[in-house]
Amino acid sequence: MIIYRKSDYVRFVIIASIIILVDFLCKKWMLLLLFKIPKQIIITSFFNLTPVWNNGISFGLMSSQPGFLRYFIPMLAFFVVIYLVSQLHMQRPLQQIGSAIISGGALGNVIDRILYGKVVDFLDFHVAGYHWPTFNIADVAICAGVAIWIYVIMWSSLTSGEE
Repeated sequence: MIIYRKSDYVRFVIIASIIILVDFLCKKWMLLLLFKIPKQIIITSFFNLTPVWNNGISFGLMSSQPGFLRYFIPMLAFFVVIYLVSQLHMQRPLQQIGSAIISGGALGNVIDRILYGKVVDFLDFHVAGYHWPTFNIADVAICAGVAIWIYVIMWSSLTSGEE
C-alpha cells in the first residue's frame, strides 16, 4: 500500500517556492546591478559578480548547441520535476528535501528561459587563472539537491549492507 502524506507535498512546495523566490529576487537584483549597464564587480581575489546570459544548461554547458535547446531544456526540467513529485511518497525525508531543492532550482532557470529566452548567470569564481563557468542560485540549488540525493543513496546502501 502506498502512503501519500500531505505534509510531504506541503514541505516540497514550500522548499521549492523558497528556492524559486530567492533565485528570482537575486536575478532581478543582478539584472539591475550588472546587466542594465554591463559591468563586473570584483568582490574578492577569487570571486566576482559578472553578467552572463547563458543559452545552455547549468554552468554554461551546451551553450553552443542549436536553438532547439531553448524549448527542450524547459520541457526536460518540467518532466524531472513531475517525476520527482510522483516519486515523493517513496523517498526518505532527506531525499524529499533534495527533490524539492532540485525542483526549485530547475524551475528557477525555466522562469528565466520563459522571461528572457536564456538564463541569468552572475556568480563567477576563479583561482590561479582557472575560471569556473559563471552560474546562479538555481544552479547551486540543483547541485545541492543532487548532493543530498547522492548522500541519501550512499548512506542507505552503507547502513543496509549493500555495496
